[in-house]
Parts: sequence; structure tokens; C-alpha cells
Amino acid sequence: MSIIWSDQAGLRLKAGGKSLEYAAWGPEPSAAPTIVLLHEGLGSVAQWRDFPQQLVDATGFGVLAYSRAGYGASDSVELPRPLDYMTREATGTVKEVLDTAGIQQAVLLGHSDGATIAAIYAGSVSDMRIRALVLMAPHFFTEPIGIAAIKAAGDAYANGDLKQKLSKYHADVNVAFQGWYGAWTDPAFESWNVADAIDHLRIPVLAIQGRDDPYGTLAQIQEIEARIYSPIETAILDGCRHAPQQDQPHATLEAIREFCVRLDRMEREVVKTA
Repeated sequence: MSIIWSDQAGLRLKAGGKSLEYAAWGPEPSAAPTIVLLHEGLGSVAQWRDFPQQLVDATGFGVLAYSRAGYGASDSVELPRPLDYMTREATGTVKEVLDTAGIQQAVLLGHSDGATIAAIYAGSVSDMRIRALVLMAPHFFTEPIGIAAIKAAGDAYANGDLKQKLSKYHADVNVAFQGWYGAWTDPAFESWNVADAIDHLRIPVLAIQGRDDPYGTLAQIQEIEARIYSPIETAILDGCRHAPQQDQPHATLEAIREFCVRLDRMEREVVKTA
């Protein structure tokens, strides 16, 4: 492992040709599996709040989170972002993060864009360290409801207090917001679809979705269920919008805890031979 395993501020690692901020909680990779957090389209390390420590306490796993380039205190990026930016992140950066952090066994836990990146990585990169996926509010294709919500966010950024709120978390808030907003509202993005990544998944998946998510419907979860060949569990949460870990924290954490405990027990089972 070539990084400091700590949740102290200001830690950085190199991946994808960029210097990225990160933080780590709980046991190091040599002592336990690691949950690797991949944030949403406007997220960062800090925006996970106390969720990483809650995951450590609930599962006994270590947790690693990093801010993608253009977010948080990580290096910036040039705009506009390419429309396949999630695929590029999955195939060009995630493995380097795992390698640099010395990850040995991992559960990729992604939220929104991060969930999509996690699924693309597991479906396109051969990496035996990835033992399972937790996908919170994933999206594999665009939906009119989601595009409308993103355009509403654009109005809130331009005319409301969204820019001020986000500026607390991002060194360059315009790069963070416009990189996400510009890609999703590009007319060419309406045909974006990465659902074929699901066809190649061969590890257990837990998919978590709020019924009231303005950015995506249950069609995203149904797409996983219809295409996946590996075990799939779902948690569909009432009274929950786009951030299950914030809107329904107890139900979300419990679903993840049960999934990880069961996964760990299966991994540890000794197969008896005659």
C-alpha cells in the first residue's frame, strides 16, 4: 500500500494522470475487505459526511473514498466533459486508485454517476478483487424525468442558492457543476446507454432505489433485474428521493450491512471435500 490509511484532511493519491483527494476509514486492506465509495455527479469525499464511518461500524470493512478529477479538492479538468466521461472514469482511473491504495478485496459502492461507474468497471475490467457491487440510484440510460430534474438543478444553480451550497465542497464549483450539467443536457446525450455493462457482471449486486427519485425511475433497477446473470438483491425505499444514504439512512445502512455480512460469510466458508 502506497498511501496513508487515514481520514485526515488533505491526503492525495495519483490516478488517471491527476492528483486526487481521498480519505480512508476503518481497517486497512490487509486486515479486511474494503468498501470503495464512488460519489454522485456533484459529489466529493466530504459530501459522504458520516456515511463512511457508519459503514465501518456496520460491516467491519474498511472504507476508501476519493473525489474524481474536477470535484472536491482534486485536480481540475477541462470542459466540456466528453459524453462518455463515466466510461472513461471506469476504464481509465478506478483501477489505478485501487492499485495505489493497495486494495485486496473490494465492494464498489457507487451513488448515481458513481453507481454507473462501478457497474461499468465491474462489467468491463477483469479485476478479481471486486467481490460485489452496491448501486444506489444507478442510471444506465437517460429518462425524460431525469433530464428535467437536471435542468431544474441548472436553474437552481443560476438563480438560486445551489452554487453557494456546492461551493463549500468544490475548489472550482463551476467545473464541478458545469461538467455534469453540460454532459447530461447535451442533446446527443439523450441516446446515451451503458446497460450492456450489466450483461457482463458476474458478482453479487445490491441495488438501492428511492421511489421518489426525481433523477430516475424504477426502470433502471428493472433493467438490472432483466439482464443480470449474477445474484441481484434490491431495496426499493419509500419516502426516498435521490440520496438513499441521506433520505432513508437506517434502511440503506441495514440493507448494505446485511449484504456485506452475507458476502463476507460466503467468502470465508470453507468448502468441505470428501
